[in-house]
Amino acid sequence: MDIKNKTVLVTGGASGLGQATVEAVIAGGGNAVILDINEINATKLIDELGEDKVSFISTNIMEEEPVVNAINEIQEKFGALHVAVNCAGTGYPGRILGREAPHPLDAFKLIINLNLVGTFNVMRIAAELMDKNEPGTSGDKGVIVNTASVAGYEGQIGQSAYSASKAGVIGLTITAARDLARHSIRVCTIAPGIFDTPLMQLAPDKVRDPLLESTQFPHRFGKPSEFAELVLHIVSNTYLNGETIRLDSGMRMQPR
Repeated sequence: MDIKNKTVLVTGGASGLGQATVEAVIAGGGNAVILDINEINATKLIDELGEDKVSFISTNIMEEEPVVNAINEIQEKFGALHVAVNCAGTGYPGRILGREAPHPLDAFKLIINLNLVGTFNVMRIAAELMDKNEPGTSGDKGVIVNTASVAGYEGQIGQSAYSASKAGVIGLTITAARDLARHSIRVCTIAPGIFDTPLMQLAPDKVRDPLLESTQFPHRFGKPSEFAELVLHIVSNTYLNGETIRLDSGMRMQPR
């Protein structure tokens, strides 16, 4: 699928990997719709890229009604949805058995709801609108790109909630691709390593340095633009489906 003149939904599109994806979509001639709760950052991005190409819908992706309303708004404004990129997510540091108490159950539920349930919620409702598209020249009606993490394969100490949520996204990939195959909608997942996002920039050196040490070549943090490049490649390469792609410089996370 060619991104030009296509409508692309990006959750978490107001910052980090999502923002880079929005920028790449606009550079490629597409229209981007940001689903996020960070209106300040989204407004800044719209001012930079142009309100004729970028829209913002304040959306809690963990709830059904806000996502349904957002998809309906996309249909009313653009008439169709071609690509959905799920970048919204966060983590919570905490061991299963901490020094003072077990891992807070509510914190675990929140991370699962945001990273996994939120991804599924957007995917299912976005797919319903994509299914109304006429197949393009490549035969597909739509593409969904989800974001997991290398922590979904080898999570570190204190990453129980985050790792479990991202492993769920990885496990969802092939099933979703099989479910949506009859609708001509492809599903892939990117599992990033360590990227130079605002969140990582806030991390202390004692956290950043061991992660950087585990990279191979290139021996550096990933650039958000490199994540966005892979998103666009997945969209354009019709034979990519049901796959989780590690984007991590060959790193393997150590226990801590």
